[in-house]
Amino acid sequence: MIVLNNGSSFDEKLLLSEKWLQYLYYTENKGVNIERVEVVEEISGKETLSYVLKTLSILEKSRGELSPEEEGIVRKVLSWSEVAKGGSVKERESWRKKGYALDIHNIGSAEIYLEECEDNEEEKEIVSLLIRTHGLIGQALRGEVRVDENLPLRKLLKYLSYESLERIVSVLNKCIIGGVSEKLWEKVGESAIRLIRRVLSGDAHEFADRERMIRLDGRLKDADEELARIFSEKLFPKYELWYFPAAFAAFSLPQIKWLLEKTVELLGDGISFISFKPIADGLYYDYEGRKQLNVYKERIIEKYIREPELKNVELVVERNGRAVLADFRFSPVCEKLIDFCVEAERSGLLSFEKSITVLYDMFGFRRDEFDRLGNEAKYLSTMNDSEESTKNSIIDYVVGESVVDVGSGGGVLLDLLEKQYPDKKVIGTDISQNVIEALDKKKKEEGHKWTVIRHNFYEAGFGEPVDNVIFSSILHEIYSYTETENGRFDIASVKKALKNAYASLKKGGRIIIRDGIKTRVDDSVITLRFKDAEGMEFFKNFINDFKGLRDIEDKKISVDEKAGMVSACTNFIREFLFTYTWGKQSYAHEVQEQFGYFTIDEYRAFFGELGARLVRCDEFLEPGYPMNLSPKVELIPDRYPASNCIVVAEKV
Repeated sequence: MIVLNNGSSFDEKLLLSEKWLQYLYYTENKGVNIERVEVVEEISGKETLSYVLKTLSILEKSRGELSPEEEGIVRKVLSWSEVAKGGSVKERESWRKKGYALDIHNIGSAEIYLEECEDNEEEKEIVSLLIRTHGLIGQALRGEVRVDENLPLRKLLKYLSYESLERIVSVLNKCIIGGVSEKLWEKVGESAIRLIRRVLSGDAHEFADRERMIRLDGRLKDADEELARIFSEKLFPKYELWYFPAAFAAFSLPQIKWLLEKTVELLGDGISFISFKPIADGLYYDYEGRKQLNVYKERIIEKYIREPELKNVELVVERNGRAVLADFRFSPVCEKLIDFCVEAERSGLLSFEKSITVLYDMFGFRRDEFDRLGNEAKYLSTMNDSEESTKNSIIDYVVGESVVDVGSGGGVLLDLLEKQYPDKKVIGTDISQNVIEALDKKKKEEGHKWTVIRHNFYEAGFGEPVDNVIFSSILHEIYSYTETENGRFDIASVKKALKNAYASLKKGGRIIIRDGIKTRVDDSVITLRFKDAEGMEFFKNFINDFKGLRDIEDKKISVDEKAGMVSACTNFIREFLFTYTWGKQSYAHEVQEQFGYFTIDEYRAFFGELGARLVRCDEFLEPGYPMNLSPKVELIPDRYPASNCIVVAEKV
């Protein structure tokens, strides 16, 4: 018995007797749809075989729905329907020389089947036609192909009764779609059966262009007339569109419009299929063991769309018979730049992180000065995961009819506010274009009522009087990144942002703060003992890279590498611990921030000067910090300093 990585298995004796199985087992070709994998580096080439075995197992479970003869037909179709994705290098080269359409695998697989099979002529026509059309029902439902591409199925009515053909095609699609996901079949199975019956009856009327666009990609419901015209006039009437959602998921609608126009320009005569698989495959890489969008490629492509004459990258198509494969070809310099940035990001070193920013600025690839590059999606997701519980504790202080969430990040607070206060006007703000775009996408996909705008309270007050302004884990970023006349880490930046927010409040309105807290300045020292060698290396890097706490000249730093122990003043140790807890991958970002900037007494004094009434003003230790850090360090004395504060100041 041979067992594959996903747990599927088959009898070793079968491998010796079945040619289709040999093609799928002995292959190095990686023909998997990138949408279906979670880790790029784990793609082995056996994914197609695993998929076929799953379809055959679904057929086994469907026993009784077909006659033995019908089941034999479906089994043969499933066995051969993916072979164009397999084969050794030598076999694939041989197939290409024969003109087999390997890049349109249903056609290529039918051609290989006809070469290898010893069936009679009737069986050949039935099985080969079912292989050629296999998957097209699902693709029609998904908007990738025209409904009438399935009409050739009616040719089989000269061999099979209508009832028999309907059973065969229905079970075949149950296996094909269920092989991707059995939940997917539960979702679309009824629609697939209805479409099969309609096609076999000769009714192949097409979905309306707008409906087909939405089936292809839900975002296309917001397409403008020009983009809709590209689909209705230039694409849908002529071409099957393979791997469209996977290839274009990272791009905005205006970018999709430009790329499709460019693709159409490059097409010649006699083309029936456009495969965007190379684009999809090239846009992802593994980060922290998971598939992620390669943001470094994405930024270069965005620049190419804005300024195509620069030639850092270009859209190209490779013709293979009636099919073209669309892809991006990067200049050698950009290829090296992308490779460097990916490895630099994985290192987590601040020096490399700064190099990425400098290089992308030099080429003009960053969107704006707040573009983090790296893995923005991961950062926003991490912020959501880490703060959801504590953000619940501050929204109870909201009053009035409107609330502004400053630095909305991943949008978790916007969602919480909308859920708890469905009748209030909820507004999110951020200074990063990346975040604004991500939140706009989230709003459309999830149907939220909140709005989001680009705004910076350091620069100006809000455009309209509001009842609440919430700073949740954002004031320390204003303090850490704002360049004042005195440089970064200038408390004047925080005070200016808070004064602008206070001026934006209606009478009785509130500023609500949840953020880091600074320890009262004293002579206390904390000692750490690291439980692994990585901690000492992390601390030494932190000493060199952390530029905060400018107001503390003597940080009392002491390092005993032999004993694995360090000590420093309480504020320095606190800043180190709350950077260390984020880990190596987030180090390059977190080391640039000072988490605590005001002591609790300084908060009281500041809002007292403004004439505000303090509804709440206290500090506390977030329990997640010692929970996460205890396996890594031992504190001497064993007492963590306060990490956070909640301050609620009301305008009177």
